[in-house]
Amino acid sequence: MDSRATTTTPPVGRRERNKERVRERLYLAAVELFVEKGYDHTSIDEIAERADVARGTFFNYFQRKEDIIGAWGERRRAALVTGLEESGAFTLTSVARLQQCMAVLVRINQEESRLTAAMLTAWVKAGRPILEEPYVAEVFGRIVDSGVRQGELSPGMSAIGVGNVLRDVYLGALYRWANQSSDTDATGSLAEELQQILQLLLDGMTAPKSS
Repeated sequence: MDSRATTTTPPVGRRERNKERVRERLYLAAVELFVEKGYDHTSIDEIAERADVARGTFFNYFQRKEDIIGAWGERRRAALVTGLEESGAFTLTSVARLQQCMAVLVRINQEESRLTAAMLTAWVKAGRPILEEPYVAEVFGRIVDSGVRQGELSPGMSAIGVGNVLRDVYLGALYRWANQSSDTDATGSLAEELQQILQLLLDGMTAPKSS
């Protein structure tokens, strides 16, 4: 018989499941109100009332209203990783991975366009673009670094520098798109703008082919 110990993940208990349900109710209540009324005009009392919990319960899960923005960001980061994995992006060339990364980001935003517009406003007002770690830039940077090492992208480039440029391009296009999100004709412009700009950058980043 194999003497090696087998480790299994213990099942989540009822108490933990209940806590997760309450946290989810609070989160959903908050983002619904942010879309309806705006971040600044939504109070913690209103969030608790919408979630059907006592006001004090909110603080068992979030220290401040601003923490809802952090939870939103965490979900988007997880959605990006999942989207890249499901698309098989990690098996592609670095150029194709950059294109796929932009495509996944577009899909995440378009799937919840009204929420994206509301939360972007809250994100900027809370100073999050300055305070948070540049996760998307790091994702882009890792792809660029891999491309340089594999000879697909021009040598000597700063991977994190290019990653920051791509993040800035992405956020600039996202802000413009969110501002136009009430216009039905603008729904496809985010993907088009990002892919066009990415292609312009790639034209200068791609390593020349040897003759």
